[in-house]
Amino acid sequence: MGFKTRWYILTVILFLSFFLSSSLGQSLNNFSADSLDALIQNYAFKALLDHNPHTGALYNAALPANLSGVEVSVVRLKSGSLWIRGANLSVFRIPPRVLTIPYEKRLAIVYQNLGNLSSQYYNVPGYSMVTPVVGFMAYNASNLDTINGITKLNLSVTGDPISIHFPLPEESTNSSLQCVRFNAGGSMDFSEMKLPNVCLTRDQGHFSVVVRSATPKGVLKGKDRLWMFLVIGFVLGIVGLILVGLVGFVVVKIVKMKRIGEMEREADEGEAFETIWVGSSRMPSAKIIRTTPMIENSEAAP
Repeated sequence: MGFKTRWYILTVILFLSFFLSSSLGQSLNNFSADSLDALIQNYAFKALLDHNPHTGALYNAALPANLSGVEVSVVRLKSGSLWIRGANLSVFRIPPRVLTIPYEKRLAIVYQNLGNLSSQYYNVPGYSMVTPVVGFMAYNASNLDTINGITKLNLSVTGDPISIHFPLPEESTNSSLQCVRFNAGGSMDFSEMKLPNVCLTRDQGHFSVVVRSATPKGVLKGKDRLWMFLVIGFVLGIVGLILVGLVGFVVVKIVKMKRIGEMEREADEGEAFETIWVGSSRMPSAKIIRTTPMIENSEAAP
């Protein structure tokens, strides 16, 4: 296997390792966030069952100690009321003309604020989160006899978008802030903050406000470092190929000179022949004939 082939294989391995490690890390984050949503859903519906809920009333869910700092609340609504009047749920303002898909007579909206655990479950590379991650999900709530049959509903926003009113620090400037929505599967959607402290969306999910992280001078970003390593590897590969070529050329020359030297030495050690001119050509001539000629016929030559 040549040096060039080995270098290409090493480059591919490094690239795949970087890609797989990034993908694996993101997948683990997604798994943790999905597990947290399922856990929050269970505690939210447990709060509804414990309180014999009234339609439109907001109930706070009691969470275990390992979720200290996380806020979860739930409200049960009629689909008709949501369509006509909309709903206000903490920082979320859901306008009228919102439908559930599939249609359910009653739905429950679960609100969550991850507080100081936001960065543990969500990460925005290259950005810093200015606010905690907040989110809301809609579930069917026509039958609360058991929570085993509860399913997540989709929302169809046919009128104005849903607004999210974040309590931002006074020193924050809207020009540098961006809204981010965390989608299922680990993808993210960014949007500009068009109104002060307000983000707009047309779907449920998890949201936050972020600002681009400042990169210290002399420090390269991850993507820039990867390109730098690839360029350095490419240059070193070219230099290595040149060196291999030069070494091969020198080796071939040495072997060739060695063979010529052996041939000359063999020629010097052999018997020397005199030369005579035959016409215009110079031919070797032996001093004596080693083999005595034999006459085939016993009769003497005339």
